[in-house]
Amino acid sequence: MRMSDFVVRESIIPELAATSKEGVIREMVESLRAAGYFKGGELEDVIKAILKREMLGSTGIGRGVAIPHTKHSSVDRLIGTVAVSRTGVDFKSVDGEPVFVLVLLISPQDRPGDHLRALENVARCMRDDVFVRALRNCTTRDSIWSLLEEATP
Repeated sequence: MRMSDFVVRESIIPELAATSKEGVIREMVESLRAAGYFKGGELEDVIKAILKREMLGSTGIGRGVAIPHTKHSSVDRLIGTVAVSRTGVDFKSVDGEPVFVLVLLISPQDRPGDHLRALENVARCMRDDVFVRALRNCTTRDSIWSLLEEATP
C-alpha cells in the first residue's frame, strides 16, 4: 500500500493556515470535506474522534512529523490527506519538537487491517529524513502529490 493509494489529492494542503493542534486537525478534516468525503454534519464528529485519539497520546511521532488518525463510520474506505506547516505546530510530540509535516488518516471502523497497514506505511516513509525534508520544501499540491507517488513503503 502506497500513500498515493489513500491520500485524496484535492485535499492536500501545501501551506497550513492553522497554528494549533486542534486548528490543524480541523483544517485537514475540512479539506477532506471540501473534496466531497464528508457531509457537513459529520465534520465535527470526525474532528472530535481525532481529538479523542490524541488524548490517548500524541500522534506526533518526532522528527517534525505527526500522523493524526481515527476510525469513523462516515467513510467507506481509507482516506487521508497531507499538510505542511511552514512555522511548525506544537503537537506535544514524543521528542518535544514542533511538527511540520502531517498525515491525517481516517478509515472505516470495520477495516482495522487497512488502518494498521496505512499507519505502518506512513511511519516507514516518515522515518526517511530525505523524504520528510523534500515534503517540507514542497510549495504546491502537485509537488507533494508527485513525492507521494514516488515514495516506496
